[in-house]
Amino acid sequence: MSAREGTFIAFEGGDGAGKSTQVDRLAASLTRAGREVVLTRQPGGTPLGAALRDLVLHGEAVTPRAEALIFAADKAQHVEEVILPSLERGAVVITDRYTDSSIAYQGAGRDLGSAEVAQLQGWAVAGLLPHLTVLVDIDPGEGRRRRGAVHDRMEAEADAFHAAVRGHFLALAEQAPQRYLVVDGTAAPEEIARRVWARVTEDGFG
Repeated sequence: MSAREGTFIAFEGGDGAGKSTQVDRLAASLTRAGREVVLTRQPGGTPLGAALRDLVLHGEAVTPRAEALIFAADKAQHVEEVILPSLERGAVVITDRYTDSSIAYQGAGRDLGSAEVAQLQGWAVAGLLPHLTVLVDIDPGEGRRRRGAVHDRMEAEADAFHAAVRGHFLALAEQAPQRYLVVDGTAAPEEIARRVWARVTEDGFG
């Protein structure tokens, strides 16, 4: 069985966009439809990934290039340990963040060069792309308001950083509209979930 026989869906967007809520809603809908669903997140999703997540978001400060390499290592482990085995048995894998986040956060936000970070990420995941990427779009100011007073290292960056990240997410979606669904993160959660489910079923993944 080919790894491509499963379905791979990624949720992307700025901090505070409400991705996790939509991940859970889609997982519930797919489960009701009789599909096996594997939920995961990046960074994280494996023991190594959890350690790397804590290191980069809550540990001592790392340089931008080191940060990009840490996230690439997380994804390499994640694909081999979680995503590919799940796809090979025909499951639906839903991930909260994938390579687009690194391209946007490190490439655009850290100004490391989106093309360079995209190449690194592509190598780390052996070219594996989601069948569908849902971009939950939100203004950085609204995201900050939603997050409140507690921020990890990435969330604590200035609004200019988050604006660059948002702009690059939207640019990625514009370049490949057949693989992306962009939804307004300020809409009611029920409406966002309805749009996501409509696209999933339209694409034959439900």
